[in-house]
Amino acid sequence: MGALHAGHLALLRAARRRERSVVATLFVNRTQFNDPADYAAYPRDEAADLAAFQACGVDLVFAPSVEEMYPQGFGTHIDPGPIGADLEGARRPGHFAGVATVVAKLFNLTRPTRAYLGQKDWQQTRVIDRMVQDLNLPVDLVIVPTVRDPDGLALSSRNVRLTPDQRQAATALWRGLELAVSAWEDDERSPAALADIVRRAVHAEPLAELGYAEVRHALTLEPLDTACPPLVIAVAAEVGGVGLIDNVVLAKGPADAAGS
Repeated sequence: MGALHAGHLALLRAARRRERSVVATLFVNRTQFNDPADYAAYPRDEAADLAAFQACGVDLVFAPSVEEMYPQGFGTHIDPGPIGADLEGARRPGHFAGVATVVAKLFNLTRPTRAYLGQKDWQQTRVIDRMVQDLNLPVDLVIVPTVRDPDGLALSSRNVRLTPDQRQAATALWRGLELAVSAWEDDERSPAALADIVRRAVHAEPLAELGYAEVRHALTLEPLDTACPPLVIAVAAEVGGVGLIDNVVLAKGPADAAGS
C-alpha cells in the first residue's frame, strides 16, 4: 500500500535474505477502505517508496494503476468468510473482501513462490492464509514480526497523521498488550481477564477510543474458553480519528503459530 516504513522494509529484507529474486507490489487498494475519506487521506509518496525498494535490493516493482486493477465492468469479489467477518471485519465492513480480492489478483499477476506478510495485521494474515488454502493458490506465506518504535508503538503508515499528543496516546495499545502478557506469564489463563486488562489500559487514555480487545485462537480467530497457545491478543482503537491495531501472538513465535 506504499508509504513505506521500517516495518515494510523488514519484509523486504527478510525476502532478500532468503530469495533469489524479490518482487514488491505497490498499490493503494480503494476496495478495502470502507470510508472514502480514509482512502483519500492515506499517505502516498511513490518516489520515496521506489527509492526504498531499490535500497532494499528489490528486483522488480509492480505498481499498477487503478484502471489496470479494476477495469470498467469489474464485478468479481472474494468473500473471505467467517474469519474475516469479526474484529476488523466488523469494525470495517467490506475491508477483508477488498483485501482478499486484491491480494488474489496480485498473486495471480506476480506468481510468487512465497509472500512475506507482517504480524501487525494478524487477522489479515489469517484471511490470506485461508484464501490460499481454499483456492489452492501455489504460494507459501512467511510471517515477519511486528516492528515497533522504542516506546512500543507498532509502525503504521497512518502514524504520520497523529499529532504528538495523539501519538503518545496511541502507545496505550501496546501498554495494554504488555500488561496482558505479564499477566499471562503470571499464569492468568482467563481470556476475558486478559482482554479486560487491555481494555482498561486503552480506556485510561482519554484520547483513545477502544474498538475492541479480544483473545482468540491465533489461527482460526475463534473465541476461546481457556487461554492456551497458540492464541492472539488483538486490540484496535481510534486516536484522533486514526484507526490503529496491534496484537501479540502467544506461541513460540509468529511463524510457529502460522505454520510458516
